[in-house]
Order: sequence, then C-alpha cells, then structure tokens
Amino acid sequence: MADIAPQRVAAIDCGTNSLRLLVADAYPGRGQLVDLHRRMEIVRLGQGVDATGKLAPEALGRTFAVLEEYERIIAESGVRTVRMVATSATRDASNSAEFTAGVRRILGVDPEVVTGDQEARLSFNGATADLEDVGPHLVVDIGGGSTEFVLGMAGAGEGDSGLAAISMNLGSVRLTERYLHGDPPSQPEIAEAKAEIDAALDTAARAVPVTEARTLVGVAGSVTTVTAVALGLDSYDPSLTHHARIAAERVHEIAGLLLSQSRAARTRNPAIHPGRVDVIAAGALILDRVLHRYGFAEMVTSEHDLLDGVAWSLLTGDQPAGCLP
Repeated sequence: MADIAPQRVAAIDCGTNSLRLLVADAYPGRGQLVDLHRRMEIVRLGQGVDATGKLAPEALGRTFAVLEEYERIIAESGVRTVRMVATSATRDASNSAEFTAGVRRILGVDPEVVTGDQEARLSFNGATADLEDVGPHLVVDIGGGSTEFVLGMAGAGEGDSGLAAISMNLGSVRLTERYLHGDPPSQPEIAEAKAEIDAALDTAARAVPVTEARTLVGVAGSVTTVTAVALGLDSYDPSLTHHARIAAERVHEIAGLLLSQSRAARTRNPAIHPGRVDVIAAGALILDRVLHRYGFAEMVTSEHDLLDGVAWSLLTGDQPAGCLP
C-alpha cells in the first residue's frame, strides 16, 4: 500500500539558552518524521532572567534575528503548519508579552509558552519515539533554566495520564549565574551548586517514582555535549552521540574535568559548542548528580527531544497546529 503524502511541518523550540528549528516531512501511515532542516543557534534568551525577572533587550534582539532566519527557511520549504513553544525563560519573565509580539510579527503565529509539565511530556515523546530499550524510561531534559523529569512507557501522548512528570527550576544557565562565578569555579561555589541540585533531585523523586525506571534517557544540549566529550570526538557529531551509552563513572569524570577547567581550556575542546562553553560545567554537574543520586549505572543519550516531540504533536494531533498565512 502506497504511503499517504507526507505533511510538511515546522517545530521551533525557544529555550533559555538555544533557539532550535526542525522542518520535517511527517508520514502518518508510518508514524515517521523525516528531517529536512534541523538548526540550533545559541541566543541566550534567558540572560539575567533569574536575577531581573525580565528578558533583556539584547537577548530579545538576538532571538528575533535568528527567528527571522528560521522564518525564511520555513517559507522556502513550503511549510504550512508550524508550532513554536517557549520554555523556562519566558515562563519566568515579566515582559513575555514583548517576546510574544515579536514572534507574531516575524512568524505570523503566537509562541506557546508551555508549562513545565507540558515541556517534560513533549521531551519524553521526542526522546522515546525511536528507542528500543526496555521501559519504563526516565527521561531527563537538562535545559538552561529548568530540568524536566518524566517517567513512562514509550508511545504515550502529550496528555497521557500514565506519565509522571515534574519540572524543576534547575538549569545550566541558572546555576552558572547563581553560583559558578570563578574561572574555574571554586570548591565552595561547586558545593553550593551541588546542594541546590541535590535538594531539587530529592523533590523530583517525591513526585516521580524514579526507582521504577529501567532506562535513563538524557536529552538536550548539556547531555549531548557531555556525551561528545566522553566519546572524545574531534567535532560534535549527532550521528555518534545519538543512542550512545555513557557509564556513570565516565559522566562523573567529565563533570569533574569541566569544573576544574578554565573557560579558555573548555573553549579548546572541539566537541563543545562555543555558546555552551560558559555553562557546560553546570550542566555536567546536574547530569552527574542525577546518575549518582538515582543510582543509574549508565545513561542512553538521545538527540531527539522536546523539538521532536513538538513535531510529533503536529503529526498525532495532540495539539492544534498553527497555520501560516
């Protein structure tokens, strides 16, 4: 039987640190997404939000400039269906209306400021759609401003009540701005950051039964970067990091290394994106504490995450799509 003609969709994820685009052909009959364009730019929208409660003008400017480039890609690709989600930074900002107006002007659709719970579920769906490991899966999404924890079986929908999820205000940008000021960070700074992480992990474990998980799946930039460093890659290559298995001991080693290095030393590592150099040590510390605190011997890295979950939602109809004018 011939495939039904694919639906071309665009998904945009605007986080605290990065702005990402996925344009894909969705095949309803196969339940498959075929990438056409996958882009990521570091815009640091959440710059200073933790301290000021507002999106900085220069951060909005960087974000809108990249979004205009993404709009050109979307238009040239003939996309008619788009969903844009915004996460931690815009949830916390008092001037988020300014952000919404700018997105509407550029894209012609409103951004959807998703809750932490929605973010967790979208990440879970994106990360587990092509995963063959035994469930239940615990998906941990370490972002710039928040970290999501979601437990369940692959194939659950965005609103599935069988998923247990929680979002914590714990992220690589937020922790760096709060505690890791030294170059490299001092031991007292690291101890303060670790104490906040451990307290958050204890809270998360009371909401999500993490001990029931058979497989830990790590997603998003901090996780994929730590994986690339752990694999000793000469350059970042998602085809090598996707579904890589990294032992807890190796994550602990990499976290210690990154925390002990100066910013200049981290810059020389070709596996680390320049936009993550100043926050990757905090992201690695969060990941290390997750593995240690929850007793996992290893993690599986997924290059598919929230962005893919947003695209899947357009395919499955979990959420209404925005149609471009």
